[in-house]
Amino acid sequence: MNYNKELSNRLREALAHLPDVVEKEMFSGVCFMVDGKMCICVSDDNLLCRIGADAIETAVEGHGCSQMIMNGRPMKDYVYVSPEAFTNQKDFDHWVTLCLEFNPKAKASKKKR
Repeated sequence: MNYNKELSNRLREALAHLPDVVEKEMFSGVCFMVDGKMCICVSDDNLLCRIGADAIETAVEGHGCSQMIMNGRPMKDYVYVSPEAFTNQKDFDHWVTLCLEFNPKAKASKKKR
């Protein structure tokens, strides 16, 4: 898969303090599952952030952020964040924090048998 390895390393470091983080390849990149739930991903050079429906309206007002669309339907909890929206560490940390704050409220997908 062709995704930004440097960005995935930044996320790996940002999540290293958490006890239950698993990496899975999906969405043409790598996703970081926290407590069994998809939390944040690297897709190409973008972040795919699971921030919750309530935070999306405010998030997409900012430059470089758009709601995830899959099969023509908006995904209610997810946004794509382009590199221009996390050029500095403060902005990068902001997106990671939004994802981690939503994670306890997120529903885990059903386990496949």
